[in-house]
Amino acid sequence: MQSINRFLYGPTPEEKVRAWQTKLRAESRHLDREMRQLDAATNKARAIVKQLATKGDVKSARILAKEVVRSNKQKDRLSVSKARLGSIGHQLSQQLAMMKVTGSLQKSTEIMKLSNSLVKLPQISQSMREMSMEMTKAGIMEEMLDDTLNMDEDDELEEEADAEVDKVLFELTDGKLGEVGQVGADLPLLKAQESLQDEETERTMEQYRQQLSGLLSG
Repeated sequence: MQSINRFLYGPTPEEKVRAWQTKLRAESRHLDREMRQLDAATNKARAIVKQLATKGDVKSARILAKEVVRSNKQKDRLSVSKARLGSIGHQLSQQLAMMKVTGSLQKSTEIMKLSNSLVKLPQISQSMREMSMEMTKAGIMEEMLDDTLNMDEDDELEEEADAEVDKVLFELTDGKLGEVGQVGADLPLLKAQESLQDEETERTMEQYRQQLSGLLSG
């Protein structure tokens, strides 16, 4: 009888909730992998930044340090998003508990708010859109508006970049490059010699810059 009902009426509300919770856990693991990849790439990039800075190639160090800054911001976003996924899972567990009393799933403004924020993250946007549509059909949330899904932080990044890059370079070089100007400005050499043009280091710098950019745009 249960299989017949499923064929006629589709999954039960409880089955839908369990399926959503499984998807949420899968997306959480996906974000964990993203953060590990960011950590690995960022750690390597930080080493190259320090190497470039100590050679006096501050211009290249700044370019790569800016990617380090962006990756740190991205990791923060991923961490917050993972917490939000967990919050939705918790809210769904409460829905199951309430369903035993009310007999049906209830509309949740909290789930809607969390879902609205998560569809802005490219890594899980498609999955969250699909899940949100399913939850809307199930009566848990209202249909989302497209104008709530757009997010552009490039301007904010540009405004904060100089101060953040200075801070990164200060930390990476033990304070040797603490007093710096605008992005792209050169500093006096740290050593009594001309700035070294190490092609291998330059290629490595570009490699990690592209790798971080790829992770951030994924």
